[in-house]
Parts: sequence; C-alpha cells; structure tokens
Amino acid sequence: MTINEDMVEQAALGIFADLGYTYAPAAHIAPDGSAPERTAYSDVILTERLAAAVGRFNPSIPAEARADAVRQLFITETPSLVEENRRIHRLLTEGVDVEFVVADGEIKGDKVWLIDFDQAENNDWLVTNQFTVVEGRHNRRPDIVVFINGLPLAIIELKNAAGEQATVSAAFNQLQTYKAQVPALFRTNAVLVASDGMLARIGSLTAERGAFHAVAHGDGRGWRFHAAWST
Repeated sequence: MTINEDMVEQAALGIFADLGYTYAPAAHIAPDGSAPERTAYSDVILTERLAAAVGRFNPSIPAEARADAVRQLFITETPSLVEENRRIHRLLTEGVDVEFVVADGEIKGDKVWLIDFDQAENNDWLVTNQFTVVEGRHNRRPDIVVFINGLPLAIIELKNAAGEQATVSAAFNQLQTYKAQVPALFRTNAVLVASDGMLARIGSLTAERGAFHAVAHGDGRGWRFHAAWST
C-alpha cells in the first residue's frame, strides 16, 4: 500500500480523537462553512469557544471584566511576533489582571483565567485540519491546528514519509514559511510539530532546527519527548 500525506493526516487526527479531542473539519467552521466559527479567514481565534470557556472558569468575575481580559489577546503592543507571543504566553499561564467595581463601589482587582490548569476536562479541546488563514497577500493552510478554548496553541505540519523530498526538515521549513507569512496564527502558539508520518519533532516558536526534539510517545494530552534533531 502506498502511503500518502492524507493518510498521515488522518492517522494524526485519529490520535487526537483517541485523546478526547473534538474534531471539526476546517471547511465546516470556515466563514462560509456549514457551521462557521469565525467571520473572516483572517480570524485565527474562535471567539465563541473562548468566551464560553472564560465564562466557565471565572463565574465570579463580571462579564465586562471578562470581556476586557479577552480583548488583551486581540490588541497588539509590539510588531514583534516573538514579543507578542511572550506577552500572550504570560496571560495564558499567569492569568489576566482585571479591575472592576463591586457592590459597595469599591474597585477590586482579580485575575481572569483563559485556561483551566487544575481541571483539564473543563477546557475545550478541538482539532481541525487544512485550516485556511489569509493575511495580507498570503493564503496558507497548515495541516493540523490544535485549539484549546478557541486559541490555536499547536500547529502540526505533515509530510509523506514515502516522498523523497517530503522530509521532517521540509515540514520544519514549511512552518517557518507560515510564521513569516501568516504570523497572526502564531501569536498564541505554544508548540510546533513537524512530522513525516514516521518521525515527529517538536519545538517552540523560536526554536531553531537543532532545538526541535523527537517525540517519544504520547502521555495523556501532553507529550514526552527526547533526543536531538538528527541532520
């Protein structure tokens, strides 16, 4: 049997399904899809999923303050993708500081959480494939995008192991092209994966080729990995 890239993609989606992720084809949730979850192809955050999750995690925070916290994800403080990614990473891991007026007129400070780190099952786990992103003159379609609470946190680029030029290195290079051409998709990014279907290597937004590591095996919704990129 001849292996092709679609088979690799479907196998990867099957792994996510086994881990309990909801699968939604990108064509269905596209702006012109049967169940749209974004208004334009330039939108990369699924806002309704995010708002619903933030409401679940922060029931004691007024709705206006929760909305202010979510808005912090959409503003741009610097043109640097790396700096924006770091800023948003802090919001995701440390919570978003908000202030609001309580019943007696006092101004109270608190945190709004965008991810529930204590009870993983409370989060919204979604995976999609062929997710089209349009930014400027560029139209790109990563193979697999993983969303948590509507935030695109992981991007996986796949190649066909049977193809002579379709290597893990080629998948890594493709990820670099996406970063350069559709950077909005990477503002909330936590992890990148390049794979040829036989071997997968995982790294961060700023990791060079040599800093990507081989995935050993899955463990729940996380991954344990080891070894260095072999040239």
